[in-house]
Formats: sequence, structure tokens, C-alpha cells
Amino acid sequence: MGADSAGRNFGTPLGATLRRDASARSRFTGSTLVILIGVAAVLKIGQEIFVPLALSLLLTFTLAPIVSFLRKRSVPKIAAVILAVASAFCAIGIFSVVVATQVTNLADNIPTYQRNIVTKVQALAAASSGSGVLDHLSQVVERVGTEIQNRAVESKDEAAAPVPAMPEAREPLPVEIITRANPIQTLGNFILPLINPFATAGLIIVLVIFMLLEREELRDRFIRLVGLSDLHRTTAALQDAGKRVGRYLLMQLVVNALYAIPITIGLWALGIPNAILWGMLTLVLRFVPYIGPVIGMILPLFLALAISPGWSLVLWVAALFITVELISNNVIEPWLYGAHTGLSPLAIIISAIFWSWLWGPLGLMLSTPLTVCLVVLGRYVPQFSFLDVLLGNEPVLEPQEKLYQRLLAGDPNEATDNAEDFLEEDYLIDYYEKIGLPALMLGELDRQRGVMSDTQLGLFAASAGTLVTNLDEIADEEEREEEEDSADPAAQTAGDGEAELELPDGRGRRVLCLGGRGVIDDAAASMLAQVLEVQGAEVVTAPLDGKENRSTRDLPITGIDTVVIAFMNGNSKSHARHLTRRLKRLDPGLRVGLLIPFANGQDHPRITSEETNADFTVLSLTDAVRAALSEAQAVELKLVTRRLARPRVRLSQVANG
Repeated sequence: MGADSAGRNFGTPLGATLRRDASARSRFTGSTLVILIGVAAVLKIGQEIFVPLALSLLLTFTLAPIVSFLRKRSVPKIAAVILAVASAFCAIGIFSVVVATQVTNLADNIPTYQRNIVTKVQALAAASSGSGVLDHLSQVVERVGTEIQNRAVESKDEAAAPVPAMPEAREPLPVEIITRANPIQTLGNFILPLINPFATAGLIIVLVIFMLLEREELRDRFIRLVGLSDLHRTTAALQDAGKRVGRYLLMQLVVNALYAIPITIGLWALGIPNAILWGMLTLVLRFVPYIGPVIGMILPLFLALAISPGWSLVLWVAALFITVELISNNVIEPWLYGAHTGLSPLAIIISAIFWSWLWGPLGLMLSTPLTVCLVVLGRYVPQFSFLDVLLGNEPVLEPQEKLYQRLLAGDPNEATDNAEDFLEEDYLIDYYEKIGLPALMLGELDRQRGVMSDTQLGLFAASAGTLVTNLDEIADEEEREEEEDSADPAAQTAGDGEAELELPDGRGRRVLCLGGRGVIDDAAASMLAQVLEVQGAEVVTAPLDGKENRSTRDLPITGIDTVVIAFMNGNSKSHARHLTRRLKRLDPGLRVGLLIPFANGQDHPRITSEETNADFTVLSLTDAVRAALSEAQAVELKLVTRRLARPRVRLSQVANG
């Protein structure tokens, strides 16, 4: 069995590696929350200012690659910018004109669809008349309507009740004020509502042009403002944001176009009126994550329901949308999207809700690219790193941290699921070396700091033991594979070139695995024992069972070749020496080894075999397996000579003598 971690050196400071530097992480404090609320309020109040700015910025990201492409073809800068902007807004204008024409045509034809809709409703009522569901609902609605009408009549009667006689008053004469229409005022009433959208569109065009012309200048000013002291980080943030947003918008536009074209052709072939309108709407609505495609499908389905007397057309339209959606999601998008946006699915939904509340339908369409910019900001600016944690799709916990958290929570089942996912491509020794043992080290660090209670410690150790037990089946499979490889001469010959990466065969060897000082040590010994069993060795374990000290005379060392003692505490030299000497006194031919990952010379002083009388002292599981299955002879126990103190005699006693 190959071990990728066979050469892994645990001489690096594991404590520094496993502990996260709290000072390097931004804290999501109350002041941060107040700032976010203030920013949201400013964006809400200044909607008329910030929406054009956001649209201009995103259009600049989209058109920047086109301008760069034209500049590389020796097109002057101003001409390239004007050509890119003119092309984009001409396409938007043509799109708007076509949509407006199609909507007008649809509005003229709506009355002709009323008869089919009434027929289908009557058919549904007749089909469900036997069950009485619609009848019951109709009766309920009629009762409610009757009750409301009765209440209205009663209130009217009360209002019409006779009142005490009052002096007779003259009826007021109705007066109607007629103002003469002023042509200029009429023209103003017609034009003024159109000024706002056209002014906004003109402002966006001007902003996009100047942003593209001054792109390098704006970049330098931004760097000077926020990142002059850290140029490489600021440059990486700008490049990442531009690449992510620009690529997302362009690729999304291409994907939506490839989605809308077959939809338009299919609806036209099925005879759905205004097929161009529905195709264009699906192209735009797919910019809205998750919700947009559903809305784009509902409208043509409703129209198919209205124009056809039967139900087959509705089914065909639904099948068309479902088929194109599946092809787009599983073929086109993975092919065109070289990189994802970096957002988690939940973050996309939450951002869509937030931006739609903030800026309405425009905010809904801009939600994904704006949130991508926030994630990039959190990825490169430490003060906003919580944005990357909350919205990004990268794992926020390292595998060993996730395992430690699950074991600490007493959930070995989820830990087992994660382990099985890892073991689909790697071996058991790799999992324990890279994830299992580091997770136990995290637990040992918390135990030494005194932040883990006895209950938590027991739950953590018990969950770790359950995890090891749950992986027995995978260990058996690896052991069978090891036996098959050993029995196949061809496999052995093929593996001769990788002999240095192979773990030794343990058949015929008997090993005792012990925890040195506590239950976490027992968990490490269990992991080591399972790996040794995979190699074919006969392994015995003797857990402490909560005892601080154990009697070596009770240990099953009869017939044992090697004893491996696991110490997760790096300050265990005296314990290791004491236990080693006691075992060697019981059986001088017994090999005793120590597994002490933290005794690497940096987290804790290095512990050598000479200091403890051990046959070997290792820092990793891989080295422990190699040494435990070695054919080396046991090291003789060194006798300790003690200097006996002579009794001190007082001078007075000598004089008297």
C-alpha cells in the first residue's frame, strides 16, 4: 500500500500550524454590524444615485475585455471605447423596441384567449364535481360573500335610520371647475414622466464611457487610496474582481443567449404567439438566480393554457423548458464557465433577497455580480474577511478542524461520512496522518489550555473511538487488497520502483498499542492499531479506561514483539522513560517505541530514544508503522547508577570519639 505521507516531516511547529492566529482574523463585532446597517441605510436612501453608479460599474467590467481586445488590434483608445459602448447600447435599444412591440401585440390578443380559459375552468369544475371539492369551495366563497353583503346592508340600514328632526336646509349646488387645457402643459405632462428614465440612461452611458477612458487612472487612484502599502494584495484584489465579474457577466450573457434561442425556436414551432418576446424575457430573467428561469417558464405556460383547447400544448411547452434547462445546466454552463463565481448557493439566494429589497427589480438582477465584488473584498481585505466566510463557497474550516468540531459535538456519524469521502481516493494511513491525528492534537491543545471539561473530553474521546470503529470495514477492504497484492508477483514487480513509499508487511508480527497518559492518547493508539492491522499485523490494545496510572504487570505483553506508546502531550519525557523502563524490565527482549507528535523541537523539546531507553521515537503515524514492523533487535535497558549519599558526621561527634 502506498503512503503519500510516508515522507511527511512533522518537524514543523505543529502547534503554530494547527492554531489559527486570532489576531489575523477579523472579528464580527457589534461595531461591524452597526457599520453594515449604516451602509445599507445609505444605499437605500441614495438609491437614485447608487443604482446608476452600480450599473455603470458593472457595464464597465463587462465592456473592458472588449475594449482591451480592440486596443490589441491597434484601434485607438477613444474609438475602441465609443465602438464598444455604442454596440452595447444599440443592442439594448433594439432589444427594448422588440420587447415593447411584442408586448403591444400580446395586449391586443388577450381578449381572444378568454374563451379557452373559461372552457378549461369549466372542464376542471366538471371533472371534480364528483369529489365535491370545487363545489364545497364555491359554497364557502358564496357564504363569505353573502355574509359580507349582509354586513354591508346592515350598516347601510343603520346609517339610514331616522334621526331627530333638524331644521330644513337647502341642498348645496354641485360646482364643477373646468380648466382650459394648455398645450404646453399637456405636452409637459406627457414628456416629464419620460425624462427620468432617459436621463438615467444617458447618465449611465456617460459614466461608462468615462470609466472606460479613465480605467487606468481610476485603478491607480484606488490603489493610492486603499492599498499603497500593500500593492500586491490590492493588485490581486482588483484583478480578481475584474476577472470574476467580467467573466460572469459575459459568460452568463452567452449562456442565456444559447438558452433563449432554442426556447424561441421551440415556442414558435409549437405555435405559441409572441415567441420572440418569451425568448427575450428568458434571456433577461436568467440573470436572476434560481427565480428567473421559473418566471420565464410560467408566462409561456399560461399562454399555452389560454390559446389551446386541450392540455397537450401545455405539456409540450413544459417539456421544452425542462429539456433546455437540463442541457444548459449540465452541458453548456460547465463547458463555458471555466471558474465559478465563488458564491455559495445559499449566499446567492440571500443576496437576491437583500438587493431586491434594497433596489427593487434592478437590485435583483444585479445581486450576483455585486455580491461577487463583496466576496472579493472580503478575500483580500482582512477587515472584511467575514464577508468571504459568510458568502463564499470555500470551506471555512480545515479538514482537521471540521473533524475536531464534529468529535467534540459527539457526532461521529458525520465525521465518518467525511472520512469516507476522503478515503474514496486516499488510504487510511493518509486520512489518519493528515486529518485524524491533527484533530487529536487540536483536542490535546484545548485540554492543556484548560478549556475542555471532563465531560467534553470523554465525549471527544468516545466519538473518536466510534469513528475508528466505523472505519473497520474500510480497513478490512484495504487489508484484503494488501493480501492480494502480496500474493500477486506481477504487482510486487511493478511496485519495486516505489519500494520507498511502501509500508512493510506486518504478517507474523504482534504489536501492542497503548495510550500513554489519557483518553486522547488512547484514541491515537486506536488509529495506529487499525493501520497496523491493515498491514497484516496482529494488534492488541489496552486502553487506560480513565485511569491516570496503569500497572504494567497487567498488560498483555506475552508473545508481543513491539509495544508502541502514544503521547499527545509533548511534555511527556519522564512518563515515557518510566513506562519504557518498566516494560523492558518485564521483558528485556521487548521492543518499545514512542509516538510523540508534538516533541518536534519547536512546539516542545525533542525527545530522543537515548533519553527514554526506547527503541524508537517518532513524530508521525507512518514512521510509527515502519518502526513497529521492523525486524530490528530490542535495545538493552541501560542501568542507572545512583550516587549514595554518605551520612554527615558533626565535628563534635568526631572530637568526642
